[in-house]
Amino acid sequence: MVYDVIVAGAGPVGLFLACELRLAKLSVLVLEQLEDPRSPLKRLPFGLRGLWGPSIEAFYRRGLLGQIAAESRPAGAPGQSSQLTPWAAQRGPAGHFAGIQFDHSLIDAARWTYRLPGPSSIQLGSAMDQLERVLAAHAISVGVEILRGHGVDRFEASNDEVTVHSGEERFRARFLVGCDGGRSTVRKQGGFEFVGTDPEFTGYSVHVDIADPEKLRMGRQATPTGNYTQTQPGFLAFTDFDGGASHRAEPITCEHVQAVLRRVSNTDVTVTAVHLVSTWTDRSHQATTYRKGRVLLAGDAAHIHSPLGGQGLNLGLGDAMNLGWKLAATLRGDAPDGLLDSYTTERHPIGARILDWTRAQVALMRPSSRALQAVVRDVIGTRDGATYFAERIWGVSLRYDLGDEHPLMGRSCPDFELENGTRVGTLLRDGHGLLLEFGRQASLAALDGLWGDRVRYVASDTKDRLGLRALLVRPDGFVAWASDTTPSTEEVTRAAARWFASRERDEEHS
Repeated sequence: MVYDVIVAGAGPVGLFLACELRLAKLSVLVLEQLEDPRSPLKRLPFGLRGLWGPSIEAFYRRGLLGQIAAESRPAGAPGQSSQLTPWAAQRGPAGHFAGIQFDHSLIDAARWTYRLPGPSSIQLGSAMDQLERVLAAHAISVGVEILRGHGVDRFEASNDEVTVHSGEERFRARFLVGCDGGRSTVRKQGGFEFVGTDPEFTGYSVHVDIADPEKLRMGRQATPTGNYTQTQPGFLAFTDFDGGASHRAEPITCEHVQAVLRRVSNTDVTVTAVHLVSTWTDRSHQATTYRKGRVLLAGDAAHIHSPLGGQGLNLGLGDAMNLGWKLAATLRGDAPDGLLDSYTTERHPIGARILDWTRAQVALMRPSSRALQAVVRDVIGTRDGATYFAERIWGVSLRYDLGDEHPLMGRSCPDFELENGTRVGTLLRDGHGLLLEFGRQASLAALDGLWGDRVRYVASDTKDRLGLRALLVRPDGFVAWASDTTPSTEEVTRAAARWFASRERDEEHS
């Protein structure tokens, strides 16, 4: 059997991409090296990941948000969760930059002109094991084949297909996508250039017993020699600016953990036992391209950086949402020229921006940067500062360069509520594009069916048009074209040709 796509890696990015591909009824095989996906590092507290704007919107648009939110609710509070409170109603800490927190009360969401409140206007904290469990169950339910204990050992790519070797078995597909993490075999075997900066620190996530716990405070703490965070007694994360020397260098002993913890906490704390320890660094590298022929990269396989600010998972999920529909259109044969290459064009700058964002946090966390930290703390405590940091961390400022004809182009589509109560986000669940026309006159009705079932035409009024008359929304929920006035059918057709094949192309492939 020749699959349409083989996805290497059954983490959240690989699973979500597989689900996206199944929307187009493609045959998808996911190969995962680990037999058992369970790990204490994926459970709370170490496995907690923040899900921000674009990721929340992606799950909402695919009908997965309710289940993921239910799995993310704190134990002991059935049916209730402060995590599900809309942005505008939240109070207290809203996020942080290098450990410096900003507050919900200072954020001026009114500046975000093209955002509307709705079901996706929330924040979630989800454990990795919970998120993977939901996505794996959904993937299987829609027909994705998942083989665990089958890593990618090597592969050969031709002009027509890719042959993947896993142990003694071989699998063939028309495309291979590496979602197999920061040490990606697909990236290395594929000869992708991976460039960036070396680490400045070794980070530690530990569960330990402490003889004198009163010496370590709870929460985020900065000291003259470093910083640490204690979420529960004995559950700590801390960084040691050693140039990454201790990461994967040797087994981490109790004595080693105690020595480093004493140094960064500036105390003489005594560690009596180590139950769990994992190290990480701020090494930041990015593939120069996300595609080489029939082989593509997504998630940590395409970019790695420090976990500061929780941007990595969200960045990878954005890769999957961007790539899925483009790869599907390419495999169906109805993609406009260059559509698949636009995956790198659009996502690479987003990845580079996140890498620089995390590098800036590392620079601010250096013990020698106390004066600069004071400046940032002052800025982040203002309305302008808090709003800016929220825009960046929550993904509100995300915009693809799709042209400057309208300020909404390249941004996430507002979740308009139509006059019958339907929300635009729910209209994207089938993975098709949308041509929306607001008002009582269906002047663009002649375009209905022009692109087959790949674009749904919807004419309706809405509670708040935001000054818009019509817009074209890609399958990933980003606006490809928008107009404040009634457009001609020719104008819309020209705009759509960049993302959906023309009538002539449809006839050619009929």
